[in-house]
Amino acid sequence: MTAVLDSLQQGRQAVQPALRAALDRLDPTSRSIAYYHFGWTDLDGNPASAGGGKAVRPALALLSAEAAGAQPSAGLPGAVAVELVHNFSLLHDDLMDGDTERRHRPTVWAVHGAASAILTGDAMLSLAQEVLLDGDGPGAIAAARLLSEAVNELIRGQVLDVAFEQRNDVTLDECLDMAAGKTGALLSASSAIGAVLAGAPRETVDALAGFGADLGLAFQLVDDLLGIWGEPATTGKPVYSDLRARKKSLPVTYSITHGGAIGRELAEWLAAPEEPGEDGVRHAADLIEQAGGRRWALDEAHRRMAAGQQKLTDAEVPDRVREDLLSLARFIVTRES
Repeated sequence: MTAVLDSLQQGRQAVQPALRAALDRLDPTSRSIAYYHFGWTDLDGNPASAGGGKAVRPALALLSAEAAGAQPSAGLPGAVAVELVHNFSLLHDDLMDGDTERRHRPTVWAVHGAASAILTGDAMLSLAQEVLLDGDGPGAIAAARLLSEAVNELIRGQVLDVAFEQRNDVTLDECLDMAAGKTGALLSASSAIGAVLAGAPRETVDALAGFGADLGLAFQLVDDLLGIWGEPATTGKPVYSDLRARKKSLPVTYSITHGGAIGRELAEWLAAPEEPGEDGVRHAADLIEQAGGRRWALDEAHRRMAAGQQKLTDAEVPDRVREDLLSLARFIVTRES
């Protein structure tokens, strides 16, 4: 675990100067808001040292360049680009979900308003493509296309997620498809974009992208578990937060569709018009556990990770890089925030 955290920290240190340089292209207002969002400044614009997230996606981008036999630096534009896209989505997510806190700090929309959060996110999204197209490597245009396709999938997943809030008949397959778009698409692109920039053969790129897609579903499954049972001190959210929001997450959907009478009781609870109280959300969490949703989600996360591992084993990825990718995957599946 320590080695993985050190690897993430090293990746963050490698990417942050280039990320700052990219953000410095923005207009002063957007740049100031972006700096705050990344934890580099406080509300008054003073330098700060708040954590800016795990930087999983940039780490994957740098490793994917190595998987293609190139130096990590070949994947640096991709690492910056995927981190910009990820944070574009976070700015918009916080607004759509009404979340007023991220990483134990007020969210951008809660401080600067909805319009500023939307526009700063849009600026990051546009900037991500600029960073890739500025590159002079053999795969710059292909990498830009890969990222554009991933963003389209991410948005498709978000659209489905919002639509599911109005439905009481969401199937598990639909929920998995939504997660594959919302979370899996960008992790898939992150796992392949360095290799694309390095001009890797199609077989290598496809194997890395497939690994990232499996990793994305494992990531979402664990995220959904943390959204119900996560420790508030580490997640930064109240326990049972997703149940309070009545999210049709993967363990919830599995429980409804596979839990028999218990699942039907859970579905009725979700559809009830009254605001859920503390006893109600605790009871709903118990129902999910009884219906097997918690165990299924954890088992499925491990199954997806195993599938991703097989894709790396079948591809000609150097042993050390493959182990680094798998260590990062194991960290994601066992994380607590």
